[in-house]
Amino acid sequence: MPHAGPASTRRRLIRLLLWGLGLAGLALCMWQTAQVAREQALQSLRQDAENELRLSAAGLTGHLSRHDYLPELLASREAVKRFLASPDTQNPLPLNRLLDRFRATADVSDIYLLDRHANTLAASNWYRPDTFIGQNYRYRRYYQEAIAGRSGRFFGLGVQSGERGYYFSAPVWLDETAPDARPDGVMVLKVLLTAVEDSWAEQDAELLVTDRDGVIFLASQPALRLTAMAPLGEAQRVALRASRRYGDEPLPPSGLREIEHRDERTRLVSFAQGPLAGQPYLSLTRPMPAFDWHMHILKPLTPVINAQWVSALLAGGLYGLVALGGGIGWQRLRLRRERERFAERERQTLARARDELERNVANRTRDLVATNRRLSDEIEERRRAEQSLRETRDELVQAAKLAVLGQLAAGINHELNQPLAAIRAYAENARAFIARSRAEAADANLGQIVELTARMAEISAQLRQFSRKSGDTLTAVSVQSCFDYALRLFQARLHEGEITIERRWPEATAWVRADPVRLEQVLVNLIGNALQALAEAPSPRLTLAIETTPERVCIEVADNGPGIPEDHLARIFEPFFTTKSTGSGLGLGLSISGRIIDDLGGRLEARNAAGGGARFTITLPRDGGPDGERARTKEQSHHA
Repeated sequence: MPHAGPASTRRRLIRLLLWGLGLAGLALCMWQTAQVAREQALQSLRQDAENELRLSAAGLTGHLSRHDYLPELLASREAVKRFLASPDTQNPLPLNRLLDRFRATADVSDIYLLDRHANTLAASNWYRPDTFIGQNYRYRRYYQEAIAGRSGRFFGLGVQSGERGYYFSAPVWLDETAPDARPDGVMVLKVLLTAVEDSWAEQDAELLVTDRDGVIFLASQPALRLTAMAPLGEAQRVALRASRRYGDEPLPPSGLREIEHRDERTRLVSFAQGPLAGQPYLSLTRPMPAFDWHMHILKPLTPVINAQWVSALLAGGLYGLVALGGGIGWQRLRLRRERERFAERERQTLARARDELERNVANRTRDLVATNRRLSDEIEERRRAEQSLRETRDELVQAAKLAVLGQLAAGINHELNQPLAAIRAYAENARAFIARSRAEAADANLGQIVELTARMAEISAQLRQFSRKSGDTLTAVSVQSCFDYALRLFQARLHEGEITIERRWPEATAWVRADPVRLEQVLVNLIGNALQALAEAPSPRLTLAIETTPERVCIEVADNGPGIPEDHLARIFEPFFTTKSTGSGLGLGLSISGRIIDDLGGRLEARNAAGGGARFTITLPRDGGPDGERARTKEQSHHA
């Protein structure tokens, strides 16, 4: 025990050290992997940028080079030389039109002719307000190179139009044979480069072209045009203003900042302001010595950053899996050793427990046998109680039917008394006719007796049918037939009470899944209650209705009597609850009827009608009729 504290502290320190080493290894692995992925992604991005930059530079060179022959070709035209020889005595319009036709054919911006003093004599834009005619361009380098006898090239803003353009120039000679001959004029052609910039906008990169002063004069991003890669010195600005290359443009810095210098042509940059601010770029430069330019491409570093994150996360995940595997292996080894020690202890414990268990099992077995015997007796007693309950319920239903028979006795007695009196009269007449040897008259009286006895047999058959016990099998039952049977039982009371019967049901037979005897008993009970309620009604009316849905059939028995008191509606289906006078009923009819409908899978509800009187509604499952019954029987026999 004295050594438990230091040992626990030592284990905790070792655990913390292992966690620290694991996290440090994870960080180192993710960092190193991210660096390797960064270099690979930068190399791939630089290769893509190199290919795009080479194609873009070739496209720009090709676009410009296709026009360099045209000034020299126009300078050799006889019409140009003839006009240059004596411009004051000739009409310049034909030459202006000639230059305009060449401009349209070559798809260039402008073509114009300068004399040896750099004054514009003719131009393709002679008809425009900003025409070059009359302007002097002695300060332009393309004039200075061409008047010295060489082909000239120049890039800058137009003095008149303010548009950026590339200029080609060639000397015009009137006499080239003299040793000291000098050009007598200069032919100039101007090309706009907006179409090239528009094509750059479709690339997933930014393209820039700078002159030897670092001024961005071509750019796929409009905000970078006529800005400087680095702030311009005062000497550079003086020289640019002297050549009027960029007119009066302020040429502000572009905000380019170098993040990392990788080699002579490659660096990582960002922008301090402007539309490209907030995102790093890979910058690759390609010189264009034919024009004394440099072309730059800026590729976003988003793929590189994504590659770093993905690689770092994958390395971290792999490191975690390796660490997890090592931890699981060490844990399994430790658990196996612990399990072996535990198994040895358990073997010893189980040996002792087995002996104790055998003793306890013997004792428990005796208790279980006694408990099982008592449980079997209780189950048998409950089974007998349930059987007695079912028999009592059936007897109670039968008793309720017999109680209804007692209520029907008065009407049945009246129905039987009339035929019995007639039978007695016909029998006495028949004896008299026989005594007088009038056989035909006696036979007629006997025939009447036969008809009356048949009628009495029909009445007694209805009573026997109502008093029979129901079965347990549900079949297809016609609701209309059950209503007709119930009405026959109450035929005398309906006639004596002058009760109007209103039938609201479809012409087609409505079939339900039920027991015919139990459904007839419920309808007889409901109609009997309705007749009792109509005893004091001034215009008694009994309404019998049937409504069908695809799944259910609603059966309704309603009267226009006094209705059910609101405080009795909640208790009307309780056993032995009745509003009749003592001796008029036990209060079991509606309770038994509700129980019968529940057993049939339906629902019995009571409420007061809006116009007065009580309304009882029975809802039962709909059946397909005898055809559906035969189909079910056939299917059951097939499965059997």
